[in-house]
Amino acid sequence: MSPQTQTESESFVLLRLAERRFAVAACDIAELVAPSRIFRFPHHTKEIEGVILRRGRIVPVCDVAARLIGKSLLSRRFYLIAQRRYTNGTEWIALPVTGDCELIFAEMIPASEADLPHVAGWLSHDGDVIEVLNLNALTPGPNPTILPAPTEALQQQEALS
Repeated sequence: MSPQTQTESESFVLLRLAERRFAVAACDIAELVAPSRIFRFPHHTKEIEGVILRRGRIVPVCDVAARLIGKSLLSRRFYLIAQRRYTNGTEWIALPVTGDCELIFAEMIPASEADLPHVAGWLSHDGDVIEVLNLNALTPGPNPTILPAPTEALQQQEALS
């Protein structure tokens, strides 16, 4: 592989949900862990199944399979711990996967306007066309246009006092 080809390629983690493979940019992955106990709460959104505890953090478990393949996962082999990126920071989320994950280097074709919002782009790998996932569009999280900035929230709180 020539140096020019290496600079054009990006690294991705391929994950398996049932029989389909998807990709996430490797820079968005924190780690791959064995399934652990999920803590469930009576009041939750349908996108968040519960939380796991990992490295002193509370990590929401988002089973994205229902949106991507049409059914929730019954068996899990790993949790792929990924980072959602916001304007003011990052948050870990756990994505259940049913098979092995693989690190690859490939050139991504950007998504078009006709693609669904959760598609960041497309990869060609081993004769398959694979969706690259946009985790911000696929998983629940704060909407920065709705949440006030911390200084605005403090000013609003002081005005009410």
